[in-house]
Order: sequence, then C-alpha cells, then structure tokens
Amino acid sequence: MSGRRIGIVGTGSFLPERVLTNFDLEKVLNTNDEWIFQRTGVRERRIADPDVNTSDLAREASLRAMEMAGISAKEIDLIILATITPDTCCPSGANWLEAKLGAQRAVSFDVTAACCGFVFGLSVAQQYLKTGAVKNALVVASEVMSRCQDWTDRENCILWGDGAGAVVLTAFDHPNNDPLQFDPKRVTGEILSVHIHSDGANGQNLLMPGGGSRTTPISYESVDKKLHTLKMIRANESVRVAVKRFAEAAEEAASYNNLKISDVRWVIPHQANLRILQLLAKRLNIPFEKIYLTIEKYGNISSATIPIALDEAVRNASIQKGDYIILTGFGGGLTWASSLIQW
Repeated sequence: MSGRRIGIVGTGSFLPERVLTNFDLEKVLNTNDEWIFQRTGVRERRIADPDVNTSDLAREASLRAMEMAGISAKEIDLIILATITPDTCCPSGANWLEAKLGAQRAVSFDVTAACCGFVFGLSVAQQYLKTGAVKNALVVASEVMSRCQDWTDRENCILWGDGAGAVVLTAFDHPNNDPLQFDPKRVTGEILSVHIHSDGANGQNLLMPGGGSRTTPISYESVDKKLHTLKMIRANESVRVAVKRFAEAAEEAASYNNLKISDVRWVIPHQANLRILQLLAKRLNIPFEKIYLTIEKYGNISSATIPIALDEAVRNASIQKGDYIILTGFGGGLTWASSLIQW
C-alpha cells in the first residue's frame, strides 16, 4: 500500500548584519554583560535595519532553502509564514513574501503561534502535502522582534533578536514502510511526525496587549502605556511551565515513533533562555551537549529560532545521515509543539 511521506529537501536561514552586543546595551541600560549572560545565555543578537521588514528576512532565508532544494519559485504550491511581527496585519506577511519571491502559483498565509510558529507551520503544511493538495511547500519563520520591545525594560528587551529560517518540503509517494530514497544530491530529511498543543486559558502570561481590536484605533494612551510591546507576566511561573511543556513535547515525539530520547542525536529547541534549556536537558535526562544551541550569538528570535538552528546544523554537518532530530518549542498562546525528523 502506497502512502505520501514528507521530505525536507532544503533548509535556509538569514540573520541581519548588525550585531547588538551586551556591551552595547550597557551604554543605554542599567545592566552589564555578566548580568545578561548569567540570566539568559545571550551575548549578542542581530538587529534588522529600519527599512528591512519581516518579509525581507523571510525572502533571503527562503531563497537559500530553495537553492539547496534545487527548486524555483514557480514550483512552490504553498507558502506558510510563521510570525508574530508581520510587515502588516493586512495583507499577511506571507502575501508580501509570495510577491517578493515571484511565487505566482503559490497559496500563501500566516500562522500565528508565537515561539512554536515554525512547528505549527510544519503541521499545517504536512496536512496539505499528505492529502496531495500540494506537491511543494515552503515553510518560513521570520521575526523582527526588535520592533516590539520596550528598550527600557532590562528584564525583557535583552533577550530578543531578528532573523528568519525556512525549509522546503516535498511529498513523496513511496510503497510500504521502507526508508525514503531521496535524490542523494538533495537534503535527505523525513518528517516522521508533528505534534501541536495549546492552552488559551493561560495566554495572558506572554502577550502583546496592543495592536488588535482591543486597542484599535491606536491612541496616544495605548502608546504611552507601552501596550504595543511584548510583555512577560509571572516570568518565574512561565519558566516552570515552559520546561514542563518543552520536555513533554519532546517525549511525545520520541514515544509516538517508538523511540527513546536517548536514541535522538540532537534536540533542537526554541532558543528561549539558556537556563530553560539546561533544565530541559536535565528533565529529559540527556547530556546538555545534545541540545543544539544558538542563543548565545542570536538571542531569542521567537518562531525563527528552530529553523535557523536546524539550517545551521545541516550546513555545518552536525546532522548526519540516519540521525534522529527532535524539534521542540514552547511559546505564547500558550503553545507547545514538537516534531521528529530522520536524516
């Protein structure tokens, strides 16, 4: 019996050139490099230029993924952009990206799931690919987090950066349950499963209060109250919940596929905070070296951290043929999600 299975045939990422270090922040905030690093694990982050939008970062990451996949914009059927910082509320960030890529036959739309957005995007694309509705899908996560910060809030603004990551997915018809035999010139990752969850009742713990219908039209009062910047409420409680959900999602991906966490070569988590990732490794009972890290040099880029780290691991050959990879995340919504990939 034949079935449609989903392959990752290209990965890409893009980071702005401008580097904002902890030493730069010392000049404008009551903070220092040691204080920031001990609490977050961040040394520096990338910041987009004022005239660069989310879709611009997404375009560069997409082009790199498409180049690796050996596919043109004309062959893309579906574009999903995960973001909480789109160019505009209407049209969607994915619409802007579609135009900039020249992907005229593609259907495009955004997915909003905060830091889990990329994995949620994988889940949506997987359904379209498995049904045969599309052949090739582009899943992108792109954020300009520097635009939604209160740069006087030293507890929060120190975390965030800008960037984008992307993957090209293709459906393959393949008999039985034999491993997929991709073209050896292409990336050989197979998405074995994707798992997504949400808890809307606790969404107020991590939110951007302004910008929606609750504060429309934007007023002097809403700006003065800084309602249009990202807020983290009850941070200590959020850390406990994040570690729990991060771990549960990773364990779900492994157990669903009859694997143990110890069978996995890499856990690529959302790069939320170094302390959270250290606690995640402890809870999963795995060496911390199995957690793939980018947070020190890029900070927290919300939905884009996972695909950026995945692309980096592919390109520097940290990921090898046969490796099992777990993607896992937790974010506002509240959302948590995971995916198991075999290379």
